[in-house]
Amino acid sequence: MMPPTAEPSPDHASTSSGDKDSDPVLDNSSPAPIPAPEVSSHREEEPGPETPPNKEGGDVLELIASTGKFWHNWDDLKIMLSSKLKQVLSEYPEVKMTSEEQKASLGETYPELMKRLDDALLSFDEGPPFTLQRLCEILLTAKSIYPNLSKLALALEKNLLVTSTLTACTDPHPLATQNQDETDKATPIQQQPSHSEQNGVQHPTAADGDEIMADVETDIGDEMTIDMEPLEEMK
Repeated sequence: MMPPTAEPSPDHASTSSGDKDSDPVLDNSSPAPIPAPEVSSHREEEPGPETPPNKEGGDVLELIASTGKFWHNWDDLKIMLSSKLKQVLSEYPEVKMTSEEQKASLGETYPELMKRLDDALLSFDEGPPFTLQRLCEILLTAKSIYPNLSKLALALEKNLLVTSTLTACTDPHPLATQNQDETDKATPIQQQPSHSEQNGVQHPTAADGDEIMADVETDIGDEMTIDMEPLEEMK
């Protein structure tokens, strides 16, 4: 007959259960990554310097207005004229009118007028219109000649609705010729030494020869005076 198995006391059982509960639970899972702060890709654009006025463009138009000739590539010149056209049109007070007021004054809105004239200018592919000189004169002196935008638009349209074109001038550019003249004036002319000076020998000039002859004559006169004195004593 087997001896009865001893049952654990309730205190011992509770202690064992308490030990299991008190053991730390190891978490092998990796910690969640900390999200990086979001960096906005949008950068506020800082205002840059204002674009200076195109002085070179003004000089080119003034040269064409005074000579009636052009030396530049037509594509570049066409862009220059288009920019000047838009600038001149924008300086008139009709630009600030309402659309209804613009239609009453111009017969169309300002954007429509500007686009129509600009398209007429850009339609010249082979070369500028033969009225290029007058066109430049109008763009340079518009405010002093045409008091309102409607009259200016009529003058521009008249000079753009042509078919004949000009070709680039093959003569030397006036500014290039002027710069060459200024360079020639600024360069001093160096006097070339004579052949005798180059060889280290200086020959007397005509003025030096006259001085030498005068000294010789003076010496001869003095000798003759000295020689005549003994003859006078013998008499």
